[in-house]
Amino acid sequence: MDDSVKLALAKWPNVPSCTGWLALDKRGAWRMRDEAAQQAGTLGTPIRHAALLGFINRNYAADARGCWYFQNGPQRVYIELAYTPWVLRLHEHAGTLSLTDQADAPFEPDAAWLDDAGAVLFSDSAGRIALLHDHDLDLFSEHARVPEHDVPGAFFWRASSALPLEPIASQEVARRFGFVASPAAQLPPA
Repeated sequence: MDDSVKLALAKWPNVPSCTGWLALDKRGAWRMRDEAAQQAGTLGTPIRHAALLGFINRNYAADARGCWYFQNGPQRVYIELAYTPWVLRLHEHAGTLSLTDQADAPFEPDAAWLDDAGAVLFSDSAGRIALLHDHDLDLFSEHARVPEHDVPGAFFWRASSALPLEPIASQEVARRFGFVASPAAQLPPA
């Protein structure tokens, strides 16, 4: 968390939180949701300002209930998640694969999942769950075997190992990994 945010929290500890105004889409884009977007149930306008995106990414966390938020100075802004709290990009350089999250931080998977809609998810040893960006499904498919009949699926992540590609129902992801996709719809502000 930024030092300026910590100072603001100390100075103004009781600023009410807000919900519904910020979303993370399935491609890892942060979106501003004005009242019209909230009323229509749409994702809102993509945020493109580099400094603001950096500020959001540095001050992104989850509370004890599993609600993800952006700490905007003294105000907690709860995030509407289109699917998971993290979205990954898959890269290949000189035959080596790597994953980075929407904040460009490395993500080291320990499990891979294929949901009932064909989306690919990864989890890591910290318990984070992340959706693979749909533009990277072709690259993923070059290094994976989809489960069929009695043949288990696998993601060939490293030359020396493969991650099992397990099935998961999309409606079970939030419960299983302990996050709230829509704090605005499900919980009162903290």
